[in-house]
Amino acid sequence: MKVGLTYDLRSWYIDRGYSMDETAEFDKQETVDALDSSLKQMGYETEPIGNVFQLIEALAEGKRWDIVFNIAEGLYGDGRESVVPAILDQYKIPYVFSGPVIMGLSLNKHLAKLVVSAAGVPVSPGCLISVLEDMGKINLKYPLFVKPVSEGTGKGITGKSLVHSSEELLKMVGWILAEFSQPALVEEYLPGREFTVGIVGYSEEATAIGGMEVITSDNLPYSIEVKENYQNYCKYKPLDADIIDECKSVALNAWKALDAVDAGRIDLKGDRNGKICFIEANPLAGLNPIHSDLPILSRMYGIEYQTLMEMIMKAAIKRIKG
Repeated sequence: MKVGLTYDLRSWYIDRGYSMDETAEFDKQETVDALDSSLKQMGYETEPIGNVFQLIEALAEGKRWDIVFNIAEGLYGDGRESVVPAILDQYKIPYVFSGPVIMGLSLNKHLAKLVVSAAGVPVSPGCLISVLEDMGKINLKYPLFVKPVSEGTGKGITGKSLVHSSEELLKMVGWILAEFSQPALVEEYLPGREFTVGIVGYSEEATAIGGMEVITSDNLPYSIEVKENYQNYCKYKPLDADIIDECKSVALNAWKALDAVDAGRIDLKGDRNGKICFIEANPLAGLNPIHSDLPILSRMYGIEYQTLMEMIMKAAIKRIKG
């Protein structure tokens, strides 16, 4: 079986003048090499494809693959993670991980919350602010937490994301609208512990393989700076026995509500009463074998990188074959 690899290599974009912020979610060559090596160990023939531009060129040249292992994040817009799977759908080429609808839905944190909340999953009350004139419709209890609605890797989250007054709120919302050219998601702050849970599989066969608590020094927000320097600012620990069942249950219910497939992560946080709430879904979780959250939490439960990759491929192929 021939497996193509689609990915956004950060150095490819940097060499072409894109900024560090624009490419914050993109992968290093070591991640692509690890994926390639893992797939070859499973006996697959692999072919690196690259990003959406390189995928389009390859398809135009007549290249095809039995399946594509897709970790391409996309560049611009709230549908950026949907572009590669949408193109592959048009060529009837199957791929690993969720399709364009689920990718777009999950990237939009507001829409994802609406879906999982409708399925009975606890979420923090919040609202979407698209223009400053919408500020008058906010009817939430302070403190509030403000972030861009469609960013990943902690982009747009700073020490000022937690606001305690209307003045602070106005400044943060205005900054997000101007800086990211997208709506701001305003939520009642969840002061409890923070967790992330790894999921493998689809629908009723989905399994929570484990999770970890994220503890940041000085209660710093889990921002892009903190994530990129997690060794200095974060402590990760396996889920405590008193919380593991609730975390897994909330994560699995959210995953199923979103109809996500193959593998990913669900991020959770406790509210002021200790109830575990859904924060966001990541159906395109990072797969660097050393530094990404999903491989890190998997190792805590005895699942090494190669085994994790085999679980993902097994789940994807079973789903595709029906």
